[in-house]
This record gives sequence, structure tokens and C-alpha cells, in this order.
Amino acid sequence: MSTRKIVLWRHGQTTWNVERRFQGTTDIPLDETGVEQAARSARLLAALEPAAIVASPLRRAAATAQALSEVTGLEVTHDQDLIERSGGAWEGLTNHEIRTRYPAEHAIWQPPGGEDVEEVAKRFAAAVERALERVPDDGLLVMVSHGAAIRIGMLAWLGFPEELWGRFGGLSNCSWSVLEEGRIGWRLAEHNAGTLPEPVLSDDRAASDG
Repeated sequence: MSTRKIVLWRHGQTTWNVERRFQGTTDIPLDETGVEQAARSARLLAALEPAAIVASPLRRAAATAQALSEVTGLEVTHDQDLIERSGGAWEGLTNHEIRTRYPAEHAIWQPPGGEDVEEVAKRFAAAVERALERVPDDGLLVMVSHGAAIRIGMLAWLGFPEELWGRFGGLSNCSWSVLEEGRIGWRLAEHNAGTLPEPVLSDDRAASDG
């Protein structure tokens, strides 16, 4: 039985993250802290011996993926479908500016001229399915993307209804979520982690359903 795993890794910090500006598809590079975060996380993830690395082509994600490439020797494949959710008129604005200028849209978190969550979910799922074709049984795939794209795409791909997505918190810079394939299909094993996945030792049924 296949027991593949997927690590969904968010890029490191940027200046716009610090300023709490909506980045979307604007191509902002990592700042100095983000470069250090990527290098540290790459050393951890390399220990999992990934079989493939696929990343968003936006610089903040591509550079994060390259840090893992440098310690594993794996080539990074870039997939446009892993880019961040387009923010339309919100891109470059701070959270305060968005709340002030677009109160109605902010209430439902739908940027004017931006991308619908359904569109994000559809393209992210397509990227995951393409990437998995390159991963052998028992192999690990690392996908480097963005906070909103990962959360939306991951939860939709796992089959969680949209009304439950808000129950899951966001990803910190250079943190990741881990999906694992088991007897009943794919499941979320870890969310917003910054350390290596540990075996679940528990009486919970989920610990033995793999």
C-alpha cells in the first residue's frame, strides 16, 4: 500500500509580511530573516529525504525551495498553479487600509478583482495531482507555496467543506503542513509545524488508521 507524504511548505518572511501588506501575486522577495528561515527549515526537511520539490515561481517561494534544493541536490520544478491567491485591488495595501477602504469585501474576504477561493482550490489541486505522479510509493513530496493558497488548496483537496475552512489557522512563515496517504485516503497529519513530524503515539483511532 502506498504511504506517500506531502509537505506543504510556506515561503519565508518578506518585508510585506512584516508590514502586513497583502502580497497576492506581487513578486516580493524574501527579506534577510526569510532567507535565514528558509535555510534553517531546509536543513530540517532534508532529513526527511524528499523525492521531489515543486514550487510556486514567485520569488519568495522559489528562493525558499532553492534552499532545500541546495542541501538535497534535488532540482526544483516550478508550477504556476502554486502561486498565491490574487488580491486584485488589495495587493500592496495593509490590513488596516483594506478594512477602511473595502469594509464589505473585507467582511467576506473577497478582494475586488481578485481570485475566488474556488479558482484557487481548483488550480492547487491540479498542481498536487501533477506533482504526485513523480513521487514513488513511500516517497515524500515537498510543495513550496503561499499561506492562503496552501490553506485553501489543502482543505479543498482533502474534502473539507468551505464552511469549515475558517476552523483551521494560517501558516506561519516557513512553517508547513503534512499530508499522509493511508488506508482510507489522504489526511492532515500536522498543520503549521516548524519541526520534523513525529509519530503519533496515542489511543486515538486516528493514530492507527494509516
